[in-house]
This record gives sequence, structure tokens and C-alpha cells, in this order.
Amino acid sequence: MKIHEYQAKDLFKKYNIPIPKGGVAFNPDEAREIAEDLNQFPVVVKAQIHAGGRGKGGGVKLAESMDEVTTIAGDIIGMNLVTHQTGPEGRIVRKVLVEQGLNIAKELYLSIIPDRATAKVVIMASEAGGMDIEEVASATPEKIIKVYIDPLMGIQPYHCRQVAFGLNMATAVMKPFVSMLSSLYRLFMDYDCSLVEINPLVITAEETVIALDAKVDFDDNALYRHKDILEYRDIDEEDPLEVEASKFNLNYIKLDGNVGNMVNGAGLAMATMDIIKLAGAEPANFLDVGGGASAEMVENGFRIMLSDKNVKGILINIFGGILRCDVLAKGVVSAAKKTGISVPVVVRMEGTNVEEGRKILADSGLNLITAADMKDAAQKVAQFVADK
Repeated sequence: MKIHEYQAKDLFKKYNIPIPKGGVAFNPDEAREIAEDLNQFPVVVKAQIHAGGRGKGGGVKLAESMDEVTTIAGDIIGMNLVTHQTGPEGRIVRKVLVEQGLNIAKELYLSIIPDRATAKVVIMASEAGGMDIEEVASATPEKIIKVYIDPLMGIQPYHCRQVAFGLNMATAVMKPFVSMLSSLYRLFMDYDCSLVEINPLVITAEETVIALDAKVDFDDNALYRHKDILEYRDIDEEDPLEVEASKFNLNYIKLDGNVGNMVNGAGLAMATMDIIKLAGAEPANFLDVGGGASAEMVENGFRIMLSDKNVKGILINIFGGILRCDVLAKGVVSAAKKTGISVPVVVRMEGTNVEEGRKILADSGLNLITAADMKDAAQKVAQFVADK
């Protein structure tokens, strides 16, 4: 789960990680009130969306007066902000973060992520901080420092010093940086994060270390342990179909293709998307209904796929084990009758009660195309969408 920058900074406060003074505003008047409380200029007005690259897209601006704060906040709130992470469709900005401007001497990059290859937590840092860190990672990866931590041992002072020395930090800021990094690691572990990132982490002319930006992502599978974090969820920043799917415990991710697919099991879902592409079409979603899906869950998954206007054909690929083929068939037939089938549906089933499932589909009176195997199913659905 992603959260906004201002929410991430709320968490930073709990762990005594230095951040600029400021607050979130939902309209220009609130932005002006925050600026008045800060009582200093310049003031930074930052769009709050779940995407990076906001500055390049015109979502981060400096204000030198109260009138500018009001004007800039008015311009940003309600704008459709397009960045390299939003895609061409962009995101509507509904709030801004208003913060004090800082006297920046140096910008750094700092992040903590899990590294599955080593089963460790890795701290990544670079002196080349700021908006273009992706270019640094691509063109000059040697400028990025990586320090690996065994999560059973936890972060040690020498880990922090290794990062600090790698960033060529001055002696005056070494101690506050080490303290901040230790706190950041603790936050990462306490909240089961999949990412904690500060870009940029700044050293000011006054030799203070401050998190100018903040990005925190959480492992969805661990959210049951963090009810307080669920309050940070902003469904306006999520795809409406993904929000709808989450209500029924469906693992659904919207993609850009035209073939909707429903599968039981994440591995089979990935293989199904691969074979759709191999057949010359593009998957419109990832949808894993899970091994223990009920007919109702299958029905809801089918309905959500059909509500995607980009879907020109559907491939249902089920290996019946815990989810029996007859249960799937009942769910598909129920959903199809309620929503109406406007696109070709290809069904490939194998496993428990497969013959009963096929009979349910055949007796439904619906135009459902059966397939002998995965290759046959993918080729049939690819042909149907190509003809549209």
C-alpha cells in the first residue's frame, strides 16, 4: 500500500526523523493559513499524489509571498498532474503540502528496501540525490552505495558509518545522520515496509540533516498488523476496479491490454499472461481468484473484468484443486447472466470435477468457447480480439 508524502512525514515525526515544518491543505485558504503559521519565505507548495516526478510535472513550486501561496495552491489543487510514473493519463491533485523553504547545501538519496536475492535488508544511498536518481542508477550505478543488513542481527553502528563515509559526510553531520538512519531502519522494520525512501535527504547550510521528501510503501500482506496504517489509505489514488476487487478479497491488478483473464493461483496467472502475449495479444489484468474462491468471488471477478472497457475478450484458465471446476463454472454462468456477455469468453479447465464444470457451461445456453489446453485457449482469445 502506498501513502502520501505528508502521511509518511507523520510517521517520520513519530521516529524523530527531522522534517521541514509544514502541513497539508485541501484548498488555497488552508494553504495560506499554513504559510502564515510558518511566517517565513520562501514556502514550498507540493502536490500530493501517489507518484514521483511531481516537480518536473509542475506539481512542486516555490512561493515568495502569501498571495503566491494562495495562487499556486489554487493552480495545483484540481490540476491533472502528469509525471513519468502516472502515465499519460495523469492524476488529479486533491491536496498540497505546504512547507518551509530550506537553505540547502547538498542533496542526497537514501532508501531502505528488502533484497529477496540475499534475504537481507539493503540500504541504498548516493551523493547524486534529487529528481534524477533514476538516471544515476541507469548511467552511473557505481555512484549508488549498498549496505546489506541481516534482519536477524538488525542495524549496527558500523552499518550507519559505512553509509555516512560513502556519502562523504562532514564530521558535524555524521552523528545526526547515524541517529536518523537508525530510526529510519526501525520504522522500516516496525511497519513491515516494502520501501522507505528520502529523495532528497538534504544537508542544510546550518549543517542539519532533514528529510525534504518522504516515500513509504507497505507490504499489503502485513497490514492486518497495522490497523493505524489502513487509515492512511486514499482510494482516490487507486484504480477504481482495483478498489472494487479489494472489497471481495480478489487479487486484481489492472493492466493496459485487451484480454481479461481469470486464473486461480499467482504462478498460473503469470504463465497465463505470458502465453497471452506469446499468442500476440496483451493481458488487461492480473486476476488471481485464489485456491479457495467461492462462486460469489468468481462472479465478482468476472463482473469486474467485464466492466473494463478495454477488455475485448476474456480467458478463464483454471486448474481445479481446492477451487473445483464446477464451482468456477457456476460463478461464471451466474456472472455472465447478470452482466450480459458482450465479448468472447474462452474457458480452459482441468482438475477436480472438470466434466461437471464443462457440463454446467454447456447447459448454460451461453456462448462460451472451450479450449483443449493453454496454448489453444490463448490462440483462440488472441484471434477474437484481433478480429475486433
